[in-house]
Amino acid sequence: MSPADGLLHAALDCALLSGRAALRHFGGGFVVERKGDGSPVTVADREAERAARDWIAERFPGDGVIGEEFGRTEGMTGRTWLLDPVDGTRTFVRGVPLWGSLVAIVEGETVLAGAASFPALGESIIAAPGQGCWHNAARCGVSGTNRLRDALVLTSDAHGFTAEHGPGWQRLASSAATVRTWGDCYGYLLVATGRAEVMADGRLGPWDIACFIPIIAEAGGVITDLEGRSGWRITNALASNAAVAVEARACF
Repeated sequence: MSPADGLLHAALDCALLSGRAALRHFGGGFVVERKGDGSPVTVADREAERAARDWIAERFPGDGVIGEEFGRTEGMTGRTWLLDPVDGTRTFVRGVPLWGSLVAIVEGETVLAGAASFPALGESIIAAPGQGCWHNAARCGVSGTNRLRDALVLTSDAHGFTAEHGPGWQRLASSAATVRTWGDCYGYLLVATGRAEVMADGRLGPWDIACFIPIIAEAGGVITDLEGRSGWRITNALASNAAVAVEARACF
């Protein structure tokens, strides 16, 4: 087993653990609080991130951590784990199962491994550079659909684009065969497994997107921000199969 293999499986184990911690609260009675930016947070988000942090501290004690709920913990190895314990909290609190627990391991500007667990659906997806993309332990890839007018296009929130990018989203949506907005992290999985062609997000944190950088690339797709820049620090995103990538990006 190469070091990359070990990190890939570690990212998956951490995502599965985090997802199980959140799943214990899914569909239950919990208080929905509001963070400073107005976004919701629940006990599930916090418990899932604590579980992941404890797991990392025990197995990779020198690594840093950046989590959506508890911020940054500095490390000494040069590696950092990015955690989103419940991506799609608005979806989670409504009892809709399209939420996920996201884990990425980064070193500098490189994402060494990415994993996403969807415990309410029984799905997971993982990838690392040169190691392929794996959906529920089976190799997966993007679709071959080569025209935007035949494509399924997804987003998390059609109103989540800035004034600068809103017209681009409207052009993209109006050019597609089908548009759906139960996106969040599940939209990226659908692109990586060939069930959708494009996923667009107008606003992101690094924990939202880092794991999907290798997932989309290793599945044969293209992932950048809306201006075409790459990397895990992007603050918006456009993920697509390779065949419609140029056409989709031209909308912005």
